[in-house]
Amino acid sequence: MSWLDRLRGGFSKTAEKVADNLTGLTSRAALDTSTLDDIEEALIASDIGPEASHRIREAIARQKFERLDERGLRSILAEEIEKILAPVAKPLDVWGFPRPHVILVIGVNGSGKTTTIGKLGHWLIEQDYGVLLCAGDTFRAAAIEQLQIWGERIGAPVISGKEGADPAGLVFDGVKQATAQGIDVLVVDTAGRMQNKTHLMEELAKIRRVLGRLNPEAPHDVVLVLDATTGQNALSQVEVFRETANVTGLIMTKLDGTARGGVLVAAAERFGLPIHAIGVGERADDLRPFDARAVARAIAGLPPE
Repeated sequence: MSWLDRLRGGFSKTAEKVADNLTGLTSRAALDTSTLDDIEEALIASDIGPEASHRIREAIARQKFERLDERGLRSILAEEIEKILAPVAKPLDVWGFPRPHVILVIGVNGSGKTTTIGKLGHWLIEQDYGVLLCAGDTFRAAAIEQLQIWGERIGAPVISGKEGADPAGLVFDGVKQATAQGIDVLVVDTAGRMQNKTHLMEELAKIRRVLGRLNPEAPHDVVLVLDATTGQNALSQVEVFRETANVTGLIMTKLDGTARGGVLVAAAERFGLPIHAIGVGERADDLRPFDARAVARAIAGLPPE
């Protein structure tokens, strides 16, 4: 099964939800105000969010229909969703000099953060970058072990300490090791306790201070990993982490299952943060660059082109 097939499968629930919410609307002959209001409400109910839903409603209102049909409505949905997503579809570039380029990866427990780091490391290695993984989530022994397993799987060294070790100290050692060995990218895992915990945010701030002393531009990226199955809850995570951790971009995971993928549209419209990649499976190569057109068509329930 191709990644596009898994992506469509991941968005199948969203597409079904869109279809269910739009049932009956395409039988109407005219796009009157009442019909447009119902379309907007249907999109909001599909996790696309009020801002994006209103924008799509206004775009549909500008269209000229002799009769509204399902295929035409889905095509317009896909086009308007793509317009929202295209500006935030940006690859994760390795630009930091002097090396290493430091990527700080954050997110709540259960979001797929550590697995995403492993897949991101594989992605970078495939582009011929030297990669060092840093097991900065020292509050869970399982997270340390999981990252070590991923390191072995993708052929990347992992710097780690004992459970409870100081994450900022590990990051310091990681930068020093990467610099000494000429490694291009240091990817740092972080603790994923709930984002409203003050001590977690203080820990992230400490890591940033340590990095800043070594290189004023580090971390070069602060990537927030979001679980697509959590729907609108993902937006509150973006809100809090953006304010407290200076998030620079997003990766959305778990888009191969029963994802509530409409939240991608809501996040793009509300925050405008770059979306670097999406996770569509558990294999090392299942992290894919974010494709706005493919995602838009999957949400609208249209086949890939």
